[in-house]
Amino acid sequence: MSGNVTRTELRDRIDDLIGYELEQSDRVFDAELESWHPYVTDVIAHVTRFRGKRLRPILLLLSAKACGGSRPDHHVLAAVVEMIHTATLVHDDVLDESETRRHVATVNSRWNTETSVLCGDYLFTHAFHLAASLESTLACRMIGRATNLVCEGELCQVHERANCDLSEEQYFRIIDGKTAELCALSCVLGAHGADADLASTERMEQYGRSLGMAFQIADDLLDIVGSEQTTGKSLGTDYRKQKLTLPVIRLLSTADATSAVELRDCLAHPSADHHAEINRRLHDSHSLEYARAKANEFAVDARDQLSGLPESEARRILTDITDFVCRRSF
Repeated sequence: MSGNVTRTELRDRIDDLIGYELEQSDRVFDAELESWHPYVTDVIAHVTRFRGKRLRPILLLLSAKACGGSRPDHHVLAAVVEMIHTATLVHDDVLDESETRRHVATVNSRWNTETSVLCGDYLFTHAFHLAASLESTLACRMIGRATNLVCEGELCQVHERANCDLSEEQYFRIIDGKTAELCALSCVLGAHGADADLASTERMEQYGRSLGMAFQIADDLLDIVGSEQTTGKSLGTDYRKQKLTLPVIRLLSTADATSAVELRDCLAHPSADHHAEINRRLHDSHSLEYARAKANEFAVDARDQLSGLPESEARRILTDITDFVCRRSF
């Protein structure tokens, strides 16, 4: 792991290698979402401010570079995965009743729930319209299947709210669908579009999946220990919405009988005092460290998947990204 690489250095290397491709993808994204109506244009212009890290388009384009080189279709596919991801963010903000994202008001906060739901739908439908413009029906089918799994993961998470018996295995399955699947798809589309062989494509898929798992665990940790000023989004929503994440699952599984009863009561009745008590116990029990270790395990697996690829700058950047995903400073 190249732990001495700074965020700025990594971003500069990404821009040097795939900056042109990212610009082309942005143009495709903007052109697809053009509207004749000023209200729709205003909402979409606001939503584009959520496009910060652009992790999934970057994964797609770097995977293409690492497996032989990018093509014009990759620009379109990068726009597609970014539309799908942005749609899930808009819908997530409704589910979590979040007020800010990337230091700006969420769609539901600035306008209303109806606009948020329809905006997310608008992004989803345009993503599929754009994907269907390509000659490859296989890519379109892969995108459809992955989006199905993303939505299924979100539904499962809603269903499991307040379930204090949720296991690590169930949690991993949920985040595999809601987060890791789209990262895996991005890497597969990049590799497949570069005519990579089956073994390389499978390695890239597993790289993206393990990276996505690490990313989501780190994100769940950030909701507990992060600051809204730094992250630019509403935090503490997992507790308020009674979503059990890995640190809390670990805390419950290691607590004695009396503590477990107290914890379940705190989780069942969200309040500022109960939230503070949960956080205190999370720190005292080393449950946060346990979750960080799990995120690192997935990151190590992601890095291991790259070992079969030819040495290249794209591969080196993909390797370094795993470190930044765990630290959530990428």
